Amino acid sequence: MSKTRNTLGLAVAQMGPVHLADTRRQVVGRLLDMLRQAHARGARLVVFPELALTTFFPRYWMSEDQAQQRFFERSMPNPEVQPLFDEARRLGVGFYLGYAELTAQGVPYNTAILVDEQARIVGKYRKIHLPGHDEHKPDAPFQHLEKKFFRVGDQPFGVWDTMGARIGMCLCNDRRWPETWRMMSLQSAELVVLGYNTPSHNIHWPEPAHLRMHHHLITLQASAYQNCVWAAAAAKCGAEDGHHMIGGSVIVAPTGEIAAQAITEDDEVLVVQADLGVAEAFRRHVFDFARHRRPEHYGLITERVGPGPALPRTE
Repeated sequence: MSKTRNTLGLAVAQMGPVHLADTRRQVVGRLLDMLRQAHARGARLVVFPELALTTFFPRYWMSEDQAQQRFFERSMPNPEVQPLFDEARRLGVGFYLGYAELTAQGVPYNTAILVDEQARIVGKYRKIHLPGHDEHKPDAPFQHLEKKFFRVGDQPFGVWDTMGARIGMCLCNDRRWPETWRMMSLQSAELVVLGYNTPSHNIHWPEPAHLRMHHHLITLQASAYQNCVWAAAAAKCGAEDGHHMIGGSVIVAPTGEIAAQAITEDDEVLVVQADLGVAEAFRRHVFDFARHRRPEHYGLITERVGPGPALPRTE
């Protein structure tokens, strides 16, 4: 354990449903309310969900142009979101926010930004592990069209020194992939923040619904422990126009223990005074990468995308 506490007031702002009829102004009003709650409880950084400004629109079949006209942001901040930046600056609180981004070149990304206490965008991440499909599935109860509406992120996983911590970002499905976390921990990340929109039912095979939450939690707990980082994950959840998504927003310590977890599927704020020094003993001993990692034996991880034959052995 660290003898001197280096703490960060860390908040996760879970969102209940955002329906098709909800306006950006209504949604930003909810974000403002949670930002103020988090600040009142000692938070310096607030983590909002993936695609926080809209419903989870990849569940609906439509053209790319229709989606971009209705659900994407062409600039950030823009007039509808500016009040969130203004209030964050007034309160001296930073935040992470997920949204659908359309670049000046017309490229669509599932994006998250990291905003510091002065309301400056200090980091941007574009989702790399896009789940779902791009073809129409008319017999499915809903679609999962992230591969249709978004392009794969154009930058590797990054870490930013801001707000007194080394902070990495990812989005939703990224959390399931061990490479996501190791990329950031190798850049000395102390905290990984992420938002997610996770349907309760899997349209690709009959997976028991309870496994969705089980896999969500064990992935975050194992990844935080194995990479010596705090993890803060914010859901948008509940039934959006009848389509249910899991809650389970959490803050996980580098020990792998859950420090705080949401108990509702509504707007709910979790706050933890995260001691960034908790990970030091793990970094010095169990996961001392410099002493114990053997990358010369891990080449297959980057050489292959999918499974293949066993490696030849020499005696």
